[in-house]
Amino acid sequence: MLLRILAGVLALVGFIAVQPSAQTRTFPVDELKPGMVGVGKTVFEGDRLDDFKVHILGVLRNVIGPRRNLILARLEGGPLAHTGVIAGMSGSPVYIDGRLVGAVSYSLGQFSKEPIAGITPIDEMIEAATFSGPRRPAGRVALQMPITPEGLRDSLRQAFSWVRPFADSPNDVQVLGGTGVNPGLGPLLRPIATPVTLAGFETAVIDPVAAAFRDQGFVPVLAGSGSAPAQTGGTPAAPRPLRPGDPVGVALMSGDLEMGATGTVTEVDGNRVYAFGHPFYGLGPTQFPMTRAYVHTLLPSLASSMKIASTGEVIGTVQQDRATTIAGTLGPAPALIPVRINLTSERGTRKTFSMQLVNDQLFTPLLAYLSIVNTLSSYERQNGAASYVVRGTASLKKYGEVAFEDLFTGDQPSVGAAAYVVGPINVLLRNAFEDVELERLDLEIDASEQPRSATLERVWIDGSRARAGARVDLKVLLRTYRGEEITRTVPIDIPPNAGGSVSIMVADGTRLSQWESRELQIQPLQTRDLPQMLRVLNNVRKNNRLYVRLLSRDQGAVVKGESLSSLPPSVIGVLESDRNGGSYRPLQNAVMGEWEIATEHAVIGSRTLTLPLEE
Repeated sequence: MLLRILAGVLALVGFIAVQPSAQTRTFPVDELKPGMVGVGKTVFEGDRLDDFKVHILGVLRNVIGPRRNLILARLEGGPLAHTGVIAGMSGSPVYIDGRLVGAVSYSLGQFSKEPIAGITPIDEMIEAATFSGPRRPAGRVALQMPITPEGLRDSLRQAFSWVRPFADSPNDVQVLGGTGVNPGLGPLLRPIATPVTLAGFETAVIDPVAAAFRDQGFVPVLAGSGSAPAQTGGTPAAPRPLRPGDPVGVALMSGDLEMGATGTVTEVDGNRVYAFGHPFYGLGPTQFPMTRAYVHTLLPSLASSMKIASTGEVIGTVQQDRATTIAGTLGPAPALIPVRINLTSERGTRKTFSMQLVNDQLFTPLLAYLSIVNTLSSYERQNGAASYVVRGTASLKKYGEVAFEDLFTGDQPSVGAAAYVVGPINVLLRNAFEDVELERLDLEIDASEQPRSATLERVWIDGSRARAGARVDLKVLLRTYRGEEITRTVPIDIPPNAGGSVSIMVADGTRLSQWESRELQIQPLQTRDLPQMLRVLNNVRKNNRLYVRLLSRDQGAVVKGESLSSLPPSVIGVLESDRNGGSYRPLQNAVMGEWEIATEHAVIGSRTLTLPLEE
């Protein structure tokens, strides 16, 4: 009896020894053969997992560039015969003999007669997601203002190229495991389009963005915010565990406005989640909210069928966006940037809007811009003149605040107001000095349906002739858009060391900046460090200001981006001797005094007054 028990134990040990290890629960590419049949899992509607058949056709290897593999397969079952490969299927897991092969991730594009798909091997997905470290903003991509389809396309092309085909030419492709596959399929296979749900946006506001995203391989869908249908009664069920094949979302924006992409989970390993099988945007390390998603229905189309889905509750963080996968962990959500906009109308209404944005070099300024424009477009008229007074702050970790206060008027002031706020944020997030973390954005906007513009018509000095060391009263005449005259007086102190004659220039911010660039050789945002950049941004010229400059022909210089006037000859000589360092530029016009005139209008115009000084 004892011998029989011992023999049984030895047999059990031997049986366990020959079982697949943890690593062999995946199906290696080298073992695949044409004709094998696997099973895929995805959600076509609701939250029910459906199976579909996967017929292996062969393996494509890109012998140029990344040397990646892509498994070519024909899909069968469910609605696929009528829909083809469906946008939103990206990441659907495929199994052979119960072992995970990879994720459905590529398709032959539009108007394909058969659901031919590319499958990213799971081993390549796991390997790609092991990279860590902070994301470095390669290329320092600038978001062009105002946002247009052309400008946004250029920005997206500079930053991302995930929509590229699997291979550039058939010569870059090697067929493994079969001879019936044409290498010419390689350049035709592109990542399956990713649905992007947009909720709360005005069509006119989001159209330029939707067009640019569509060109980058996304399928924008305008819809109301929503998630899985709520239960009609009883105790709410506990959230079920995330399963391979379940829909999953990447939230970019939440709150009163929503924006998020949806795909499919490939594998859940403990708290680690792999999905999509291709990049979301190829951003590398990220901190995006991972959410549940709900598939409301399928939209069949000869061009590109898609799942109509919406993002739901946040369940974790997407930490990697790589060439073969997005990956993250279940658990805590990443920190988002709160945006609060208080809109007060002259009609007596006041509304508060709250959004949360992802922290990203490109998406943060883009979504902040859309938040402002959409808020103003939704609640204020867009046909005819209007005016917006903007006040607020952008709070930066470690560096304080960028303050906003200006007036925008005309036919489309919402665009100018949004660009005014987002421009500094865009500059700071892509600065070359160090990484900047935006903590929050708070805005107060007063809206009026009346234009508030004025023109500078005349400047003059009352009283006797000017003398060095004396004070003169500068008179400024403005004419509003209704023809009303406004006169302002500014006391000007002439320095005691002034001689000969001086000039007083009065100009709006744009014309003053043009004059400084031309005469003083001062270029905007040519800064030497981040604190100086913040000073420049906090002193940006405003529309509702006139700027007064007292000028003389004394020598000066621009040293390391700072304008220095009325320098002694000895200092000029020292700077001249070191001008080969590139940080010194001589000036022939010196600024002897600066003043501002605040107005309640957006002012344009420029006038210069020359004053001979009495001995």
